[in-house]
Amino acid sequence: MALSRGEFVTTASLSLANVGSHSFAREVVTGNAEGYTDWSAVRAEFDLAPGWLHLSQFFLVSHPRPVRDSIERYRRLLDANPLLTVEHGLGLDQQGHGENMPWKVQQAAAEYLGGQPNEVALTDSTTQGLALIYNGLSLSSGDEILTTTHEHYSHHEAIRLAIERNGATMRRIPLYDSPAESSVEQMVERLHHAISPRTRVVGITWVHSGTGVKLPVRALAQVVADVNRNRDEHNRVLLVLDGVHGLGSQDETVAELGCDFVAAGTHKWIFAPRGTGIIWAPEKNWTLLRPTIPTFHSFDPFIAWMNGHPPTTSVQASWISPGGFKAYEHQWAMADAFEFHQRIGRKRVAERISALNTLCKDGLTRIPKVKIVTPRDPALSAGIICFVVEGQTPDETVRKLLDRKIVASTSPYKVSYARLAPSLVNDECEIEAALHTLREIA
Repeated sequence: MALSRGEFVTTASLSLANVGSHSFAREVVTGNAEGYTDWSAVRAEFDLAPGWLHLSQFFLVSHPRPVRDSIERYRRLLDANPLLTVEHGLGLDQQGHGENMPWKVQQAAAEYLGGQPNEVALTDSTTQGLALIYNGLSLSSGDEILTTTHEHYSHHEAIRLAIERNGATMRRIPLYDSPAESSVEQMVERLHHAISPRTRVVGITWVHSGTGVKLPVRALAQVVADVNRNRDEHNRVLLVLDGVHGLGSQDETVAELGCDFVAAGTHKWIFAPRGTGIIWAPEKNWTLLRPTIPTFHSFDPFIAWMNGHPPTTSVQASWISPGGFKAYEHQWAMADAFEFHQRIGRKRVAERISALNTLCKDGLTRIPKVKIVTPRDPALSAGIICFVVEGQTPDETVRKLLDRKIVASTSPYKVSYARLAPSLVNDECEIEAALHTLREIA
């Protein structure tokens, strides 16, 4: 006899009389829109070590207070009663009190990304998201994935591992030769000429962590759209975006960029808990993927398994969200991070990051022996500034800064640069202090 969703919930759940819905009520972020007009109030929400200049916040976020509080609230519930808390949080309470926290996270993410909650899958990182996309696509021998020479290891490797299984090929092209001299026209032209009849997927990155270049995603998406006008639906080119360093730093609605799939960790510019991420795609595109990891986020595959047959309905975003037990306190607190961002205001966040980065780049150009690799034009750069100091390796420059309690970083690529990344945890005085120190060590 086929098992219905209601019968499944009754069979799989226990009463949560001792974990009432009031225990899960998410607290409203105590900072308010008026309070966050003062950037020092935003900075105060982060529990960063005093006495240091933190210019690498893009690497892995320090949780702001609203997110810390949310994590701790869920942690206490989990420690007090793990089984009942998890079942309640996954919407499995037979008394109908379940919260379905993953869905609430998808709702919060969708409000920020644009689109609908059912267009969002939950992951733990950009790396996992890219792997789920490329491994899930139905490609075969003769198909090509076109990407760029500027991608991070995670992007190239996700493609390589996928094509080893499906027999497709990967081709890499440079969108620019000199990062500082790159242009929209140059990148659009190169992509246009590189797409071949065999190309089925184009994989790009919104902001290159190796050079600081921000791609004109909408313009590149238009190139792909123009190619698809002459192709049938089966052979259309899909655009996959690694969006991690654009999401949270740019005033853009992800759902309107023109991409088919966007993968991004949310533990960087979005300020979400460490070990969290998302994939966004239009609802119709999820049927193009085959799930890689069994999901706990949808009843359909589980009920089909219990009834002894494969799922009969179409793949949805929730099917791509990996199952298994999670650091639930981190995943569920993602919603508070998106709300925190919304309270500050996406436009204000992007303008603040741009202003601090412009101040930093302008100052770097006035330091002898320092050469900026990243474009100075805000239209082609975001929150990461790559540079070199004449006569020093990037590691030497970063070490000298670290000796003076300035946290910078190097880019993990064959050609490496020193990096500064002014963000919301910084102010103008800190940028000037970092520039002063660079003048001394250069």
